[in-house]
Amino acid sequence: MSSQPVAPKTAAPTAADGELPLRIAFLTYRGKPHVGGQGVYTRHLTKALVDLGHEVEVLSGQPYPILDPRVPLIDLPSLDIYNDAFPMRLPGPWEVKGLGDAVEVASFMTGSFPEPLAFSIRAWQHLRTRVNDFDLVQDNQCLGYGLLGMERAGLPVMATIHHPITVDRRLEMEHAETTWKRISKQRWYGFTKMQTRVASRMPRVITVSQNSLGDIHADQKVPLDRLHVVPVGVDQELFKPLPDVARVPGRLITTASADVTMKGLRYLLEAVAKLRTERHVELVVIGRLKEGGPSARIIDELGLRDVVTFVTGVPEQRIIELYSEAEVAVVPSLYEGFSLPAIEAMSCGVPLVATTGGALPEVVGADNDTALLVPPGDSEALAARIATALDDPELRARIGAAGRQRVIDRWTWRHTAVGTVEHYRALLAETPHIQARRPGGAGAAPRYQRRRVTPKDA
Repeated sequence: MSSQPVAPKTAAPTAADGELPLRIAFLTYRGKPHVGGQGVYTRHLTKALVDLGHEVEVLSGQPYPILDPRVPLIDLPSLDIYNDAFPMRLPGPWEVKGLGDAVEVASFMTGSFPEPLAFSIRAWQHLRTRVNDFDLVQDNQCLGYGLLGMERAGLPVMATIHHPITVDRRLEMEHAETTWKRISKQRWYGFTKMQTRVASRMPRVITVSQNSLGDIHADQKVPLDRLHVVPVGVDQELFKPLPDVARVPGRLITTASADVTMKGLRYLLEAVAKLRTERHVELVVIGRLKEGGPSARIIDELGLRDVVTFVTGVPEQRIIELYSEAEVAVVPSLYEGFSLPAIEAMSCGVPLVATTGGALPEVVGADNDTALLVPPGDSEALAARIATALDDPELRARIGAAGRQRVIDRWTWRHTAVGTVEHYRALLAETPHIQARRPGGAGAAPRYQRRRVTPKDA
C-alpha cells in the first residue's frame, strides 16, 4: 500500500489582534482626495486597516478617493450634478438609468442635496448581491436609507459620523443674508432629517471627538450607549517639518471650503484685511474659490485679490511644502467635529491659530501651549492673535514644536484603525448569526477575486 505525501496544513490567516481578518465594505458617497475630511479619512483608515491584516473594499461616488493599491475601489457613479465644471446642471432624461439616478434627480428637483440618499441606494443594490463577500459595512457620514436595506439583507452596518450635519444646517440658516436664502438653505439641508432617522437606528456609531458625541446625541437622538469615540489620525512621517523649505515672511495658510459658513473663512479674510493695513501679510487657502460666491465677493470688497491665493488639485507633497512655507496656520472655523487640517498643520510643526469652535480646544490643546485660541466669529481677535504670532519668532517655534509633539503623542492612523476594529468585532458579537458566513463556518463563501469593479460588473 503506497502512501501519498500529505500537504502540510496552513494556519488560517490572522489579523494583528490574532483574530480572523475581517472583510469590510467601506462606504463614502464622495471622497475628494485632499480637501474635505471624507476622502482623507477614507484613504488613510482603509490603508491602516489593510496594514492590520484586514480586507477592505471602498464603494464611492464622485469625486473618487485616492486609495492604497491594496484597497479596491468600486465606482458607484452619481449623475455628478455638482461637478466643478458645470455645477447644478439638470441631467437629461437619457442619463437616468436606474433607481439611484431617479432618486438623485427627484431629490435635486425639490431643492435638497441628493447624493447621500442616492448613493446609499446604489450601494445597497450592489451589496445585496454580495452579502457573503463581507462581514460588515462601515458607512462614512452618508446615513442614507439604503443602509437599512443592507441590514435587512443580513449585513451588519456601523456608521461613522464626524459631526452631525444638523450643525451645518443651523449655522447656514443663522447666517443666511435674505429670507429667500434661508428658505433655500432649509430645502438644501432637507436630507438631514433622513440622516437623523437612520443614525438613531444604527446599532453602533463611532465619532471623532467627545464634542461630536454630545452633539450627535442631542441632535440625532442616538443613545449614548451606542456612541463611541475613535479619534482620527495623521501620517506623521508624511506631514512633517521640511527644514530645507524656507518660511515666507507674513505667509498664512488655511484649509477651507470657501463658501461653507461653518469654516469661518470670511472672518479670516476680514482679519487679513485689518492686518494688511499694518504689515505685509498674504494668505494661501487650500481649497477652490467659487467665482461669484460669498467668499469671492468679500475678497473683492476688501481688496484682497493680490494677497489671497487659492490652491487646489495639487499633490499631497505640495500641500506639505505649503505648510512649511507658512509662518502661521489658521483654522477660523465656527465649528469643527475634529479638524484634520488642524492636526496636519501641527504635525508639520507650523504654529496654529485656531478658534474654540466645536471640538477644536479638545483637539489642539490648551491656549498658548500647543496652539493660540480665539473665540469663533471674531475677526478682530483673530487678527490680534495672528499679529502676536507673526511678531514673536520664539513663540512660533515653541508652539509649532509643542503642537507636533501633541500629534505624535496622540494621533496616528494605526491607533484609529485599531480602535475601529474593536468596534467592528463588538458589532459582530452583537450579531452572532454572521459567524455562519465566516471563513470555515457553515455556509461560508469562497474568497472572491480582488479587482476594481463598476456597476456593470455587478
